[in-house]
Amino acid sequence: MRRKSIPVTHLGPIDAAPSVSFDLDTSQPYFFAMINVTDNAVRQLHNLLSQRPEDSRKGLRVEVAKGGCSGLHYEMKLGEREEGDAIVERDGVQFFIDDDSVSYLRGATLDFTDGLTGTGFRIVNPNASRTCGCGSSFEASHSA
Repeated sequence: MRRKSIPVTHLGPIDAAPSVSFDLDTSQPYFFAMINVTDNAVRQLHNLLSQRPEDSRKGLRVEVAKGGCSGLHYEMKLGEREEGDAIVERDGVQFFIDDDSVSYLRGATLDFTDGLTGTGFRIVNPNASRTCGCGSSFEASHSA
C-alpha cells in the first residue's frame, strides 16, 4: 500500500503544520482539511502515549456515534489505525477518524482544555446545528 502525507493549510506556525495521510491505492474519498488539531491536543496526546510504552504506536481515535441528548455524540479513545481511517498526523502523533465520522467532523477543531469547567479533549464543530450542555452531544446540520 502506498501512503502519502500532505501538509494541511492552517493558521499556526509553519513548523507545526499538520498533515493528512491517505492511501493512494484506494478510490475511497478523503477530505483535505478534515480536522484541525491544536497544539494543546497534540501535547496532551504526547503525554498520554509517553506514560504507557505499550501505547506508543497508538493514536487518538475520534468517532461520532448515535446517542446522547442531541442524537449524536463524540467518542475518543487511544487505539490503532483501522482499515478505512483517515489519519491526521502532527508532531509525531496520529489522530484517526473512522470513515463514517469524516463528514460530521470536516472542518472541526480538536482541542484539549484543562480548566475549572472541565478537563479533556473537546471538539468545536461547525457542522453541529445544536449542542447539548454536556459538550459531547450534538445534532448535525446535515445528514452524513
